[in-house]
Amino acid sequence: MSWSAADIPGQHGRVAVVTGANGGLGLETARQLAASGAHVVMAVRNQQKAAAAVEAIRARVPDAALELVALDLASQASVREAAGQIAAAHPSVDLLVNNAGVMGISQAKTVDGFEMQFGVDHLGHWTLTALLLPALRRAPAARIVTVTSTAHHMGRAVDPANPHLDGRYRPWRAYGQAKLANFHFGLGLAGELEKAGAGTASLIAHPGLSNTDLQAVSVRQSGGGASQRFFHMLARRTGMTAADGALSQLRAATDPAAKNGEFYGPLYVSSGPPVRKPILRKMDMDKAIAALWRVSERETGVAIDLRATAA
Repeated sequence: MSWSAADIPGQHGRVAVVTGANGGLGLETARQLAASGAHVVMAVRNQQKAAAAVEAIRARVPDAALELVALDLASQASVREAAGQIAAAHPSVDLLVNNAGVMGISQAKTVDGFEMQFGVDHLGHWTLTALLLPALRRAPAARIVTVTSTAHHMGRAVDPANPHLDGRYRPWRAYGQAKLANFHFGLGLAGELEKAGAGTASLIAHPGLSNTDLQAVSVRQSGGGASQRFFHMLARRTGMTAADGALSQLRAATDPAAKNGEFYGPLYVSSGPPVRKPILRKMDMDKAIAALWRVSERETGVAIDLRATAA
C-alpha cells in the first residue's frame, strides 16, 4: 500500500525542528507536521521568506503552531545561537529534520572558511544536531532525519587531508561529497545511538527528483552553468512536486514502523511513493564514517558525545 501524508499519525504535543522550512521540501515538511498537530520550529536563514512561508502554511492550516528561529548554516556562530535558542525554549525536542542545503553552486566559502556545500549541507547540520542532542534525548522516541540525495552515489568519501576540495573543486564533485557526508552522518549517528542504547533514532531520506527552488538557486549561484540548467529543466518537466518529494523524509520522521538506521526514498528512485530503501555502498563504510567524524569534530570544534548527552 502506498504511503501518503494521510498516514502521518497525530503529532500533538510534539516539537519538530525543520531546517530550510521556508521553501521546497522543508516548507512541505513543516506544513504536514503542523497539519498533524506538531509545534514546528522553522529554522531558516531568510527571515523575510520565512514570514511568507508562515502565512502560506496558516492559509491552509489556520491553527498551525509555528515558531521562527534564525539559522544560517553557513555560520557556525549562527548555528550555535539557533541551537541555544531552541534548547532554551524547548527542553525536549521530538524531531529534527536536517533538510536545508545548497546544490551544484560555484565555489564559495562559508563564514568559517569551509567549502560552501560541505559546510552548509553537512557541517552546519553536524553542529546543530550535536547541540540539540540533549533535548532530543529527553524526548521519548525522538528522531533525527538527515536528507541526502541520489547524488550521494557519485560522491567520494571526505578526504581528511582536503575536505574542502582545495584545488580540486567542481560543483557536482562537491555536491556529491556533501550528500555522501549526509548519508554517512545519518548512518554513523544511528550506529552511535544504538551502541549507547539510546531511545533516539537517526534515519536518512532522499526526495528523488523534485521540482523545488533548489534547482533554480543552483542555476543562479553557479552563473547558469550547463549542467545546472539541465537539471533545472529536468526537474521542471519530470520532477515530482515538492509535496510528493517531501514524503520520504516525512515517512522517515513519522512512520511508527520506521527504525533507527533506515533509509527512505521514492519507489522508482526519482519518483513514486516513499519506501524503505536498501543501504548500498557498504564497503569501507565504517572507515568513511570514522573519517567524517574526525573531520567534522576538527573543523567545527564540536564533538558528538552520547555519554555527555544521556538523558
